Amino acid sequence: MCGIAGFAGAGTVEDLAAMGDAIRHRGPDGEGRHVDGRVHLIHRRLAIIDIEGGDQPMWNEDRSVCVIFNGEIYNHLELRAMLVARGHAFRSDHSDTEVLVHGYEEWGDELPGRLNGMFAFAIWDSRRGKLFLARDRFGKKPLYYCSQPGVFAFASELTSLQRHPSVPRDVDRRSLQKLLAYGFVPAPRSLYRAIERLPGGCMLTVSVDKPDAAVVRRYWQFAIEPPDSIPADAERAWGEELRALLSQAVRRRLMSDVPLGVFLSGGIDSSAVLAYACANGPKGNVHSYSIGFHEPTFDESAHAREAAAKLGSRHHEEILGIDRARELAPEVLGRLDEPFADASIVPTYLLCRFARRDITVALGGDGGDELFAGYDPFRALNVARWYNALVPSWMQGGIRRLADWLPVSDENMSLDFRIRRGLQGASFAPAMWNPAWLAPFSPAEVAELLGEPVAAEELYSEAIEAWQNARATHPVDRTLEFYTRFYLQDDILAKSDRASMMVSLEVRSPFLDQDVADFARRIPHEYKFRHGQTKYLLKSAMRGVVPDSIIDRKKKGFGIPAAKWLRDWSEADFARAGSVVRNPAWVAGRLAEHKSGRRDHRLALWCLLALGHHGEAFA
Repeated sequence: MCGIAGFAGAGTVEDLAAMGDAIRHRGPDGEGRHVDGRVHLIHRRLAIIDIEGGDQPMWNEDRSVCVIFNGEIYNHLELRAMLVARGHAFRSDHSDTEVLVHGYEEWGDELPGRLNGMFAFAIWDSRRGKLFLARDRFGKKPLYYCSQPGVFAFASELTSLQRHPSVPRDVDRRSLQKLLAYGFVPAPRSLYRAIERLPGGCMLTVSVDKPDAAVVRRYWQFAIEPPDSIPADAERAWGEELRALLSQAVRRRLMSDVPLGVFLSGGIDSSAVLAYACANGPKGNVHSYSIGFHEPTFDESAHAREAAAKLGSRHHEEILGIDRARELAPEVLGRLDEPFADASIVPTYLLCRFARRDITVALGGDGGDELFAGYDPFRALNVARWYNALVPSWMQGGIRRLADWLPVSDENMSLDFRIRRGLQGASFAPAMWNPAWLAPFSPAEVAELLGEPVAAEELYSEAIEAWQNARATHPVDRTLEFYTRFYLQDDILAKSDRASMMVSLEVRSPFLDQDVADFARRIPHEYKFRHGQTKYLLKSAMRGVVPDSIIDRKKKGFGIPAAKWLRDWSEADFARAGSVVRNPAWVAGRLAEHKSGRRDHRLALWCLLALGHHGEAFA
């Protein structure tokens, strides 16, 4: 795992050094540069594989093509064998990076589609005078760029890209609106007008002679494509296939020349990863790590301990309390390169920092919920359909106001919280249900907070387009595509990457293996969400692999007791957010309502807290 940055056109070696310094935390083990008058490239290295021989930039034989690379390629040995058979000469013994150089020589723009891994890389083709950038299918590794007259610049993080003096820093108001509406800024946008995020599954080509003419193309996109017919023994056959694929995916991700462990929540996804890690890894020497809370409805540490004991890992855990959360929150939120409203970034960071004492690589369960229908909104789809059809729109506002009188609970996914969120989403057209259920602010609240008109169709344009253009038309399939294309990439994976890279830890996601994902795409929705049960096929397949008590327990999700904790945050913590949105009275009013216990504004207040830590961007 590493950090990359570079530019073509205007800029100096000092600018390049500043960009590299900004991502030093992503790669503390070394630095490599290339400067030739046409391009400036820098690589910060976190050494995981081929520690002695994996320095970058890495070149081909005649030094006409080089690469800087962030990530891991899990099928690099198979690709290397193919390339050697075609006459390519490798210098390293087992570097996955070198496969990219020779793979580009052999396959050109088809290279990204042949890779099974997580990656963001930049290839400099000096003979053609072009840069070729690509990002992995799901967007596990970040990549930002700025393309305008005189300069093309790119980096793993916004803070690095903004060290280049030619990169404008003015905020995009539409992106700010979408941040409030989604809780994250959806790709290809960033918070800044001139900076874009290369979406997962995309590649970019730009000539150094025309730095403002970057061309982005998509080489892959997640889409549900169920089979035309279902075999009689489908559940058994698919269960066997899923077990084999997940075992293979974990085995691929155990390759490492440094210490490795597993993140364990006590849920089925991470427990399945741990089970296969214990089966394929060193006997009795697999370490697992978890975070707990003092609040019972959020704490899963007992389930994690149970899974670890039954599966045979050496388990470690820490407890996150309110005092420590208040201490960590400013540090974490201040180090993010743009505002991010998922409060679980704090325990994720603590988990990564805790595990980093022993290991450099961790396996996690990210992707299981998105591929196999693990979220509560899947249960709400039918209710929303009937509510939307039977309750006139003029009545829906009154029903939402009545729900506001329900007693407020601080518990994880409490009944009052689910009712309010469900009613908020169901009042919109189906294409907007999913983002509205997640939203820190409703469209009306975004307009009120910012003091500017905005339509729901503009805020949720990405979700609407995906819903309307989905190949599969069932609401469960469309919801799966929403979570996989947007929430997974720009929330879950962004959170995992930022939290882990702050402490120079690599996190790998076996559920997002190319073969597992392709398998999940062709499974009908009836085998993912069945009779109100989420993850039906995954749970069925994991019987005998994961303890039944873990499979059968109610899902909680990885959250923090934000509703309770925010009542102890001071008004001063939100003062900066009030000045950013230029509506301090509105912010103070919502905080007062929350602190009194009359209303639950946990999502909105955490979003404002995150926004306030980036106040300098709005100055």
